[in-house]
Amino acid sequence: MHPQAPRRTTHAYGTPVNRLVYDRWGQFGRPVVLLHGLLYDRTMWWPVAAELGQSKNRGSTCSVLAVDLPGHGDSAPRGDHGLSTLAADLAVLINRLDLHRAPVLVGHGESALLAEAFAAEYATKAVLTVDEPPGDLPETVEQHLATADLDAVPELYRQFAVPRRDVALLHSYRSWFGKKKRDRKVSRAGFPHLSAPASFATNLRALL
Repeated sequence: MHPQAPRRTTHAYGTPVNRLVYDRWGQFGRPVVLLHGLLYDRTMWWPVAAELGQSKNRGSTCSVLAVDLPGHGDSAPRGDHGLSTLAADLAVLINRLDLHRAPVLVGHGESALLAEAFAAEYATKAVLTVDEPPGDLPETVEQHLATADLDAVPELYRQFAVPRRDVALLHSYRSWFGKKKRDRKVSRAGFPHLSAPASFATNLRALL
């Protein structure tokens, strides 16, 4: 009899004013932290997290966390969205898991910046970024969503990529971009983790 895949459980870390809500799959192995892009929420990672939990190879065992950014999903809104502050919160959250292994961070969209900021300050096994923002934060929600390629996402998975059309929330993360222009060109890849969750999970498992 094969062991059952780990079930998703929901947790919260922090005080009422800085609470971060996250889902978790698995209790052992390397932590894999999945970060959604702005205006989405942690549910965009459910299909990939479920695939990661199916691994029967002991060497690729992991504990998967899908985290809601502040003001998104069930996480509390806050005044400080600074990258260093959020990276520190993630570090404490990961440390509380007592897994004693450096995490793999996966950042979609603007959360690529958070994943990179975390890796610059804390021990990290690997960083995987998807659909990185090429420049400044757009002024409108429509501009922000214009590059989202949902046509490549199967209908079954589009329910996991429903944005919150809140321009104030979008602008509250402007500090992530700062005054320095990103000088590298980035190919917008859309939602490969929803277009082919099993393949994305396989590639991610290779980083464990």
